[in-house]
Amino acid sequence: MSFIDLPLPMPRRGAYGPQRFWKEYSMNVQTVGIVGAGQMGNGIAHVFAVAGYNVLLNDISQDSLDAAVALIAKNLDRQVQREKLTAQERDEALARISTTMTLTDLGPTDMIIEAATERETVKTAIFEDLVPHLKPNTILTSNTSSISITRLASRTDRPEKFMGFHFMNPVPVMQLVELIRGIATDDETYQTCLGVVERLGKTAASAEDFPAFIVNRILMPMINEAVYTLYEGVGNVSSIDSAMKLGTNHPMGPLELADFIGLDTCLAIMNVLHDGLADTKYRPCPLLTKYVEAGWLGRKTSRGFYDYRGEAPVPTR
Repeated sequence: MSFIDLPLPMPRRGAYGPQRFWKEYSMNVQTVGIVGAGQMGNGIAHVFAVAGYNVLLNDISQDSLDAAVALIAKNLDRQVQREKLTAQERDEALARISTTMTLTDLGPTDMIIEAATERETVKTAIFEDLVPHLKPNTILTSNTSSISITRLASRTDRPEKFMGFHFMNPVPVMQLVELIRGIATDDETYQTCLGVVERLGKTAASAEDFPAFIVNRILMPMINEAVYTLYEGVGNVSSIDSAMKLGTNHPMGPLELADFIGLDTCLAIMNVLHDGLADTKYRPCPLLTKYVEAGWLGRKTSRGFYDYRGEAPVPTR
Protein backbone atom coordinates (compact mmCIF):
# COMPACT_ATOMS: atom_id res chain seq x y z
CA MET A 1 0.00 0.00 0.00
CA SER A 2 1.33 3.43 -0.92
CA PHE A 3 1.28 6.09 1.76
CA ILE A 4 -1.10 8.08 -0.39
CA ASP A 5 -3.66 5.29 -0.01
CA LEU A 6 -3.90 6.22 3.65
CA PRO A 7 -6.57 8.76 4.64
CA LEU A 8 -5.23 12.25 4.02
CA PRO A 9 -6.30 14.80 6.63
CA MET A 10 -7.82 17.97 5.28
CA PRO A 11 -6.18 21.26 6.34
CA ARG A 12 -7.35 22.34 9.76
CA ARG A 13 -7.86 25.80 11.12
CA GLY A 14 -7.44 27.18 14.55
CA ALA A 15 -4.84 24.85 16.11
CA TYR A 16 -3.22 27.99 17.51
CA GLY A 17 -6.18 30.35 17.33
CA PRO A 18 -8.10 31.83 14.40
CA GLN A 19 -6.97 31.74 10.81
CA ARG A 20 -5.58 35.26 11.04
CA PHE A 21 -2.77 33.89 13.25
CA TRP A 22 -1.01 32.04 10.47
CA LYS A 23 -1.84 34.78 8.01
CA GLU A 24 -0.10 37.34 10.19
CA TYR A 25 3.16 35.41 10.26
CA SER A 26 3.21 32.96 7.39
CA MET A 27 2.42 35.58 4.76
CA ASN A 28 6.02 36.69 5.24
CA VAL A 29 6.86 33.45 3.45
CA GLN A 30 5.70 33.05 -0.16
CA THR A 31 8.55 31.14 -1.80
CA VAL A 32 10.20 28.04 -0.36
CA GLY A 33 13.42 26.36 -1.40
CA ILE A 34 13.81 22.67 -0.59
CA VAL A 35 17.21 20.96 -0.66
CA GLY A 36 16.91 17.26 -1.45
CA ALA A 37 14.32 15.55 -3.64
CA GLY A 38 14.27 12.22 -1.83
CA GLN A 39 11.59 10.62 0.32
CA MET A 40 11.26 13.60 2.65
CA GLY A 41 11.99 16.39 0.18
CA ASN A 42 9.35 15.40 -2.35
CA GLY A 43 6.74 15.05 0.39
CA ILE A 44 7.61 18.48 1.78
CA ALA A 45 7.38 19.99 -1.72
CA HIS A 46 3.99 18.32 -2.13
CA VAL A 47 2.40 19.81 0.99
CA PHE A 48 3.86 23.28 0.47
CA ALA A 49 2.62 23.43 -3.12
CA VAL A 50 -0.88 22.30 -2.09
CA ALA A 51 -0.88 25.00 0.61
CA GLY A 52 -0.21 27.68 -2.00
CA TYR A 53 3.54 28.23 -1.69
CA ASN A 54 5.81 28.53 -4.71
CA VAL A 55 8.38 25.76 -4.35
CA LEU A 56 11.87 25.45 -5.82
CA LEU A 57 13.14 21.89 -5.35
CA ASN A 58 16.88 21.24 -5.55
CA ASP A 59 18.89 18.04 -5.87
CA ILE A 60 22.31 17.07 -7.25
CA SER A 61 20.63 14.57 -9.62
CA GLN A 62 18.28 15.48 -12.44
CA ASP A 63 16.94 11.93 -12.36
CA SER A 64 16.01 12.40 -8.70
CA LEU A 65 14.26 15.67 -9.49
CA ASP A 66 12.32 14.12 -12.36
CA ALA A 67 11.35 11.14 -10.21
CA ALA A 68 10.23 13.44 -7.38
CA VAL A 69 7.98 15.52 -9.63
CA ALA A 70 6.51 12.36 -11.18
CA LEU A 71 5.80 10.93 -7.72
CA ILE A 72 4.20 14.17 -6.55
CA ALA A 73 2.00 14.21 -9.67
CA LYS A 74 1.00 10.58 -9.06
CA ASN A 75 0.14 11.25 -5.43
CA LEU A 76 -1.82 14.38 -6.32
CA ASP A 77 -3.78 12.35 -8.88
CA ARG A 78 -4.72 9.89 -6.16
CA GLN A 79 -5.89 12.73 -3.95
CA VAL A 80 -8.12 13.91 -6.80
CA GLN A 81 -9.50 10.39 -7.20
CA ARG A 82 -10.31 10.32 -3.49
CA GLU A 83 -11.88 13.77 -3.71
CA LYS A 84 -9.33 15.31 -1.36
CA LEU A 85 -8.41 17.83 -4.09
CA THR A 86 -10.07 19.08 -7.24
CA ALA A 87 -8.40 18.66 -10.61
CA GLN A 88 -7.83 22.40 -10.70
CA GLU A 89 -6.16 22.39 -7.27
CA ARG A 90 -3.92 19.53 -8.42
CA ASP A 91 -2.87 21.41 -11.56
CA GLU A 92 -2.25 24.61 -9.63
CA ALA A 93 -0.13 22.78 -7.05
CA LEU A 94 2.01 21.14 -9.74
CA ALA A 95 2.45 24.49 -11.48
CA ARG A 96 3.90 25.92 -8.26
CA ILE A 97 6.79 23.41 -8.23
CA SER A 98 10.01 24.19 -10.11
CA THR A 99 13.29 22.27 -9.97
CA THR A 100 16.97 23.10 -10.18
CA MET A 101 20.31 21.34 -9.82
CA THR A 102 21.99 24.63 -8.86
CA LEU A 103 21.88 25.05 -5.08
CA THR A 104 22.46 28.80 -5.19
CA ASP A 105 19.24 29.28 -7.19
CA LEU A 106 17.45 28.90 -3.85
CA GLY A 107 19.04 32.12 -2.55
CA PRO A 108 16.10 34.47 -3.37
CA THR A 109 13.49 32.31 -1.60
CA ASP A 110 11.88 33.39 1.69
CA MET A 111 12.47 30.10 3.50
CA ILE A 112 14.81 27.18 2.83
CA ILE A 113 14.20 23.67 4.16
CA GLU A 114 17.22 21.40 4.03
CA ALA A 115 16.11 17.78 3.62
CA ALA A 116 19.38 16.14 2.60
CA THR A 117 20.85 12.95 4.00
CA GLU A 118 21.18 12.71 7.79
CA ARG A 119 24.90 13.50 7.92
CA GLU A 120 26.08 16.66 9.62
CA THR A 121 28.99 17.23 7.26
CA VAL A 122 26.63 17.20 4.27
CA LYS A 123 24.17 19.59 5.91
CA THR A 124 26.89 21.97 7.03
CA ALA A 125 28.39 22.09 3.52
CA ILE A 126 24.96 22.90 2.06
CA PHE A 127 24.40 25.83 4.41
CA GLU A 128 27.90 27.19 3.89
CA ASP A 129 27.36 27.14 0.11
CA LEU A 130 23.96 28.83 0.45
CA VAL A 131 24.80 31.64 2.86
CA PRO A 132 26.52 34.06 0.43
CA HIS A 133 23.49 33.96 -1.88
CA LEU A 134 20.65 34.47 0.61
CA LYS A 135 18.39 37.46 1.06
CA PRO A 136 18.91 39.20 4.44
CA ASN A 137 15.57 37.93 5.78
CA THR A 138 15.63 34.37 4.42
CA ILE A 139 14.86 31.83 7.13
CA LEU A 140 17.04 28.72 7.13
CA THR A 141 15.62 25.45 8.47
CA SER A 142 16.67 21.82 8.61
CA ASN A 143 14.50 18.74 8.48
CA THR A 144 17.10 16.89 10.55
CA SER A 145 15.64 14.25 12.82
CA SER A 146 18.42 14.35 15.42
CA ILE A 147 21.34 16.74 14.77
CA SER A 148 21.91 19.82 16.95
CA ILE A 149 20.14 22.88 15.55
CA THR A 150 22.40 25.19 17.53
CA ARG A 151 25.50 23.60 15.98
CA LEU A 152 24.10 23.74 12.44
CA ALA A 153 23.01 27.35 12.94
CA SER A 154 26.47 28.36 14.16
CA ARG A 155 27.90 27.55 10.73
CA THR A 156 25.71 30.18 9.09
CA ASP A 157 25.56 33.99 9.15
CA ARG A 158 22.06 33.99 10.71
CA PRO A 159 21.73 31.71 13.75
CA GLU A 160 18.82 33.88 14.94
CA LYS A 161 16.92 32.97 11.72
CA PHE A 162 17.65 29.24 11.88
CA MET A 163 15.29 26.51 13.12
CA GLY A 164 14.69 22.81 13.09
CA PHE A 165 11.65 22.04 10.92
CA HIS A 166 11.22 18.29 11.30
CA PHE A 167 8.43 16.68 9.28
CA MET A 168 7.24 13.14 9.90
CA ASN A 169 7.24 10.52 7.14
CA PRO A 170 5.11 10.24 5.00
CA VAL A 171 4.80 14.02 4.95
CA PRO A 172 1.39 14.38 3.20
CA VAL A 173 -0.23 12.06 5.73
CA MET A 174 1.45 12.74 9.06
CA GLN A 175 0.03 15.65 11.05
CA LEU A 176 3.03 16.52 13.20
CA VAL A 177 5.91 18.93 12.61
CA GLU A 178 8.54 19.28 15.31
CA LEU A 179 9.81 22.86 15.65
CA ILE A 180 13.20 23.09 17.33
CA ARG A 181 14.79 26.37 18.36
CA GLY A 182 18.54 26.72 18.52
CA ILE A 183 19.99 28.71 21.38
CA ALA A 184 20.03 31.86 19.20
CA THR A 185 16.70 31.46 17.37
CA ASP A 186 14.63 34.64 17.76
CA ASP A 187 10.91 34.75 18.47
CA GLU A 188 9.98 36.23 15.08
CA THR A 189 11.53 33.24 13.32
CA TYR A 190 9.75 30.81 15.63
CA GLN A 191 6.39 32.55 15.18
CA THR A 192 6.83 32.62 11.39
CA CYS A 193 7.56 28.88 11.29
CA LEU A 194 4.60 28.25 13.59
CA GLY A 195 2.40 30.18 11.18
CA VAL A 196 3.71 28.19 8.22
CA VAL A 197 2.88 24.92 9.99
CA GLU A 198 -0.66 26.17 10.59
CA ARG A 199 -1.05 27.17 6.93
CA LEU A 200 0.04 23.66 5.93
CA GLY A 201 -2.84 22.28 8.03
CA LYS A 202 -0.50 20.49 10.41
CA THR A 203 0.19 20.63 14.15
CA ALA A 204 3.46 21.85 15.64
CA ALA A 205 5.17 20.37 18.68
CA SER A 206 7.91 22.57 20.11
CA ALA A 207 11.02 20.68 21.19
CA GLU A 208 14.19 21.75 22.94
CA ASP A 209 17.49 21.32 21.12
CA PHE A 210 18.60 18.04 22.67
CA PRO A 211 19.70 14.96 20.72
CA ALA A 212 16.87 13.47 18.60
CA PHE A 213 14.31 15.98 20.00
CA ILE A 214 10.98 14.40 21.07
CA VAL A 215 9.76 11.82 18.57
CA ASN A 216 13.03 10.07 17.81
CA ARG A 217 14.25 10.35 21.40
CA ILE A 218 11.37 8.01 22.24
CA LEU A 219 10.91 6.05 19.00
CA MET A 220 14.48 5.07 18.12
CA PRO A 221 15.38 3.41 21.43
CA MET A 222 12.20 1.34 21.03
CA ILE A 223 13.29 0.25 17.55
CA ASN A 224 16.82 -0.40 18.80
CA GLU A 225 15.45 -2.54 21.63
CA ALA A 226 13.38 -4.51 19.11
CA VAL A 227 16.60 -5.18 17.16
CA TYR A 228 18.28 -6.32 20.39
CA THR A 229 15.30 -8.63 21.01
CA LEU A 230 15.94 -10.12 17.56
CA TYR A 231 19.73 -10.20 18.08
CA GLU A 232 19.38 -12.08 21.38
CA GLY A 233 16.95 -14.61 19.93
CA VAL A 234 14.02 -13.66 22.13
CA GLY A 235 11.83 -13.64 19.02
CA ASN A 236 12.10 -13.67 15.24
CA VAL A 237 11.12 -10.78 12.94
CA SER A 238 7.53 -11.97 12.54
CA SER A 239 6.89 -12.63 16.22
CA ILE A 240 8.38 -9.30 17.34
CA ASP A 241 6.36 -7.27 14.87
CA SER A 242 3.18 -9.25 15.48
CA ALA A 243 3.58 -8.90 19.26
CA MET A 244 3.86 -5.12 19.03
CA LYS A 245 1.08 -4.69 16.48
CA LEU A 246 -1.41 -6.92 18.28
CA GLY A 247 -0.17 -6.46 21.85
CA THR A 248 0.15 -2.66 21.84
CA ASN A 249 -2.09 -1.74 18.88
CA HIS A 250 0.77 -0.21 16.87
CA PRO A 251 -0.08 0.14 13.15
CA MET A 252 3.37 -1.20 12.17
CA GLY A 253 5.79 -3.42 14.03
CA PRO A 254 9.10 -1.81 15.08
CA LEU A 255 11.20 -3.78 12.59
CA GLU A 256 8.78 -3.08 9.74
CA LEU A 257 8.87 0.60 10.75
CA ALA A 258 12.67 0.57 10.82
CA ASP A 259 12.70 -0.72 7.24
CA PHE A 260 10.27 2.04 6.26
CA ILE A 261 12.42 4.75 7.86
CA GLY A 262 15.72 3.31 6.60
CA LEU A 263 18.12 1.33 8.78
CA ASP A 264 20.94 3.76 8.01
CA THR A 265 18.83 6.61 9.35
CA CYS A 266 17.94 4.60 12.46
CA LEU A 267 21.61 3.86 13.10
CA ALA A 268 22.62 7.49 12.54
CA ILE A 269 20.04 8.70 15.07
CA MET A 270 21.09 6.09 17.64
CA ASN A 271 24.70 7.21 17.23
CA VAL A 272 23.64 10.83 17.81
CA LEU A 273 21.80 9.78 20.97
CA HIS A 274 24.70 7.64 22.18
CA ASP A 275 27.33 10.28 21.48
CA GLY A 276 25.26 13.24 22.66
CA LEU A 277 23.91 11.79 25.90
CA ALA A 278 26.81 9.44 26.79
CA ASP A 279 24.45 6.81 28.17
CA THR A 280 24.95 3.11 27.37
CA LYS A 281 21.19 2.60 27.07
CA TYR A 282 21.46 4.30 23.65
CA ARG A 283 24.19 1.97 22.33
CA PRO A 284 23.18 0.86 18.81
CA CYS A 285 22.54 -2.87 18.54
CA PRO A 286 25.41 -4.64 16.71
CA LEU A 287 22.86 -6.36 14.47
CA LEU A 288 21.57 -2.98 13.28
CA THR A 289 25.13 -1.99 12.43
CA LYS A 290 25.65 -5.27 10.57
CA TYR A 291 22.56 -4.76 8.41
CA VAL A 292 23.71 -1.25 7.49
CA GLU A 293 27.21 -2.51 6.68
CA ALA A 294 25.64 -5.11 4.38
CA GLY A 295 23.71 -2.40 2.56
CA TRP A 296 20.42 -3.88 3.73
CA LEU A 297 18.80 -0.56 4.56
CA GLY A 298 15.12 -1.51 4.32
CA ARG A 299 12.53 -0.71 1.69
CA LYS A 300 14.75 1.67 -0.27
CA THR A 301 17.25 -1.11 -1.01
CA SER A 302 14.61 -3.89 -1.18
CA ARG A 303 16.17 -5.69 1.80
CA GLY A 304 16.32 -5.02 5.50
CA PHE A 305 14.58 -6.95 8.26
CA TYR A 306 12.27 -7.98 5.43
CA ASP A 307 13.07 -8.93 1.85
CA TYR A 308 10.90 -6.85 -0.49
CA ARG A 309 12.02 -8.33 -3.81
CA GLY A 310 9.05 -10.67 -4.16
CA GLU A 311 5.32 -10.13 -4.27
CA ALA A 312 5.08 -9.93 -0.46
CA PRO A 313 7.69 -8.97 2.17
CA VAL A 314 9.51 -11.98 3.66
CA PRO A 315 11.34 -11.80 7.02
CA THR A 316 15.12 -12.14 6.69
CA ARG A 317 15.45 -13.70 10.16
